[in-house]
Amino acid sequence: MPVMPSSATRHACISLAHAHEGPLPLVGLPRGDASTHGRAHVNPSVWALLRLASPQLPIGGYSYSQGLEMAVEQGLVCDSASAQQWISDQLLLNLARFDAPLLLAHCVAANNADWDTLLHLAERQRASRESRELQQESRQMGYSLQQLLEQLPELDQPGRDCLTRLNQPSLMLAWALAARAWGISPADALSAWLWGWLENQLAVLMKTLPLGQQAAQRLTSELLPRLSDAQQHASNLPPAHWGSAAFGLGLASMAHERQYSRLFRS
Repeated sequence: MPVMPSSATRHACISLAHAHEGPLPLVGLPRGDASTHGRAHVNPSVWALLRLASPQLPIGGYSYSQGLEMAVEQGLVCDSASAQQWISDQLLLNLARFDAPLLLAHCVAANNADWDTLLHLAERQRASRESRELQQESRQMGYSLQQLLEQLPELDQPGRDCLTRLNQPSLMLAWALAARAWGISPADALSAWLWGWLENQLAVLMKTLPLGQQAAQRLTSELLPRLSDAQQHASNLPPAHWGSAAFGLGLASMAHERQYSRLFRS
């Protein structure tokens, strides 16, 4: 049987508890005013970065799978292992070689107010879409982000003038202007874009495969090194070497246009 404490011991414990009623002392912190130790000093740009990368950004990214839904339909992606292979290939063989460095160049041009270069890059991005669905995805998400930026006070007048020069801004151009408006560096804007892409791909998998949230988190842990590799490669790739030949993505996207039953718009 457990040994019960004596009445004297219980009385001593109760007295000690009453003596320490109120806020507990901060143990292990440096000497000084305890009221200042709980205050976190966060760079304001962190909030802007989280805002840009958030799935709550009202641009409709959840509506698109970028060919992944068709890959599931065709059996190319059927479990965590094949999903990891598909996403890794998209990151390293496609995004890191063209889309990611192109987006980074968009953000650099917008940050430097180099509007002619920015518009030239936007035209290059528009011409690079392999299928109608991928082109519509970029145009529709860019339009949604444009509508948001035009209603917010952060975008300066030169940025607004750039938007008016384009009839249908791409997502990359609007993303670059959002980064300019919210004071996000080009490198961080690229990080937010890559993270948003990965998060959306995992969301597609959870809707099209028997893949739960814990399995998706394990897959995230496995893919984060690939995400870093893609960012590093894109950041160091000279424009003369931009380019990819994502035949699998293009074919999956074109086949998705004729898919009978589907959840996503690409």
